[in-house]
Amino acid sequence: MIRWFFYLILVLIGFGVLGYLFLPRFTDQFNVNVMWNTSHKRSSAPVPQEQAVAREILDLRQRHHLRPLTNAESGTRTRDLAYGIYGFAACDAQTLTAARTKDPVLEIHKHRDGIAYYVGYASEEQIEKYLTRQKNFHILASSEPREKASSLFEIPVDFVSTCAVRPAGNGFLFDLFVTAIPELHTFNRSLEAG
Repeated sequence: MIRWFFYLILVLIGFGVLGYLFLPRFTDQFNVNVMWNTSHKRSSAPVPQEQAVAREILDLRQRHHLRPLTNAESGTRTRDLAYGIYGFAACDAQTLTAARTKDPVLEIHKHRDGIAYYVGYASEEQIEKYLTRQKNFHILASSEPREKASSLFEIPVDFVSTCAVRPAGNGFLFDLFVTAIPELHTFNRSLEAG
């Protein structure tokens, strides 16, 4: 009888060790919140295919090991989504969609540390406001490179106190008002440094 008890303990310890070693590799795939949201609110609206993406955005996604938001996850609140994803959102960045829509949207990256970032293009002059550590400043961002806004940047969503959409030519600009000074990463500068 004691022998069977000993074998049972060894098997349980073995399962514990296997779970400890392999469970973290599968947790993103089995995120319970995402599975719950997916099974309880499915959208029947088709998600449009993504337009051509600039090479620097593709590189940024790859550098942060981001996967695209799935159609099943589309419409889920940003804070409830798994880490390591990217999608698109309106100014408030409350919910993400899997693809760009006709409405004005910015790309949102949710890094593996759980921090969500607006990703867009701005002018060097706009980005310089951050680099000189000004307080209470605006960054006019675009979802695509423009003549005066051609530098790719990302800024944490939590540091933007107000976001407003403004028509500009045949597109839109996002006016991001920053009261705190976040850690801003400019894609071009981080490549030169690293």
